[in-house]
Amino acid sequence: MARPSFFPSPLLAQLQTQIEAQIKDQLGQRVRAMTGATGDARDFLQPAGDPGLLGPNSAAWQVHAHFVAMMTGGLSSLMLQALHPRALAAVWDHSSFRTQLQARLGRTALFVATTTYGGTAAASQAIDRVNRIHANIRGALPDGTPYVANDPELIRWVHLGETTSFLRAYQDLSLQPLPTNRQDLYFAEMAQIGERLGAIDLPLTRHQALTQLQAFRPELQVDERTRETIDLIEHYPCAPLDRPLVSLIVRAAFQMLPDWALEMLGRERSCPLEQAAVRTALQGMGASLAWAFADTGVAARARQRMDSAMTSPAFKAAESSPGT
Repeated sequence: MARPSFFPSPLLAQLQTQIEAQIKDQLGQRVRAMTGATGDARDFLQPAGDPGLLGPNSAAWQVHAHFVAMMTGGLSSLMLQALHPRALAAVWDHSSFRTQLQARLGRTALFVATTTYGGTAAASQAIDRVNRIHANIRGALPDGTPYVANDPELIRWVHLGETTSFLRAYQDLSLQPLPTNRQDLYFAEMAQIGERLGAIDLPLTRHQALTQLQAFRPELQVDERTRETIDLIEHYPCAPLDRPLVSLIVRAAFQMLPDWALEMLGRERSCPLEQAAVRTALQGMGASLAWAFADTGVAARARQRMDSAMTSPAFKAAESSPGT
C-alpha cells in the first residue's frame, strides 16, 4: 500500500524547485566571495549568435567552465609566475595583489571569461584594455635590471604558466578530461589570445608548451618576494565558511606544479594517498558547482546566446529559405 503524501504533487515539485534555487544561489554567492568576482553572467547573453573568438565547440569552452579547476590552476599559475623576477616585479610594483589577492584573481577570471565566452567585440575590448595597461608598466628590479610589462617574452612566460596550469588542473579534477588531440587544440586556441596580447612563438601543442615552460628555468629564482607571494597564496584570504574548500584548492595548486618548480620552492610532492583524497574531494565539489551553474554560469549564458540565435525568427526564415 502506497504511503500517503502530505503535499499534492505539483506543490511538492514547486517546493523542490525553490529549495534547489536557494542552494544554487547560495553556492553562487560563496563562489563570488571566494574569488572576488564582480561580473554579471547575463552580460554574456548578447549579442545573439556571436561565437566570440573561440566558439562553443572549442576545447577552451570546455576547460574554462570548470570552476574548481580554474581556481586551482589560477593559483598554481601565480606560483609559477612568482619564480620569474621580472614578471613578479611587474605585479609587485604596479598592483595591489599583496593586499587584495581576491580582487586580482577576480580581474584575471573576468578577463579569461570574456576572452573565452564573450562576444567578439567584448573579447577584443578586453584584450585592448590589457594591452593599454601593459604599455604603461615599467620599472627596475632591486638590482637595477629594467623590465617592461609588454615584453613579448614576459607575456609568453605568463601565458605558458596559465595555460599549462589550467589544463593540468582540468585534467586532474574534471570527470571528463580531454583526449590528447583536444589538449593540443586547447593550446592552439589559447595561442590566439596570447598573440593578441603581444606574445610570440607560442606553443600549439601540449608537448611544445611543457618544453617551452621548462626552457625558462635558467631565468627563474626564489627570493624574498617569491617567498612572500607563495605565503600569501598559501594563506589565501577567505571567510571561515569557505576555508575547508580553499585549503583543498591551495593544496591541489601546489600539486599541479612541475617537479622542478616544487623543488625550487623547497616543497615535496604529497603522497599518492593524499593526492587521491584531495582530487576526489575537489572532483565532487566541481560536480556540485557544475550543477549549480548549469543554467546561470558564464559558460551557460554563452551557450544560451548561441541557442537564442538558432531559435530567432531571422534564423528560422533563413533555414526555410531556398538554397539553404
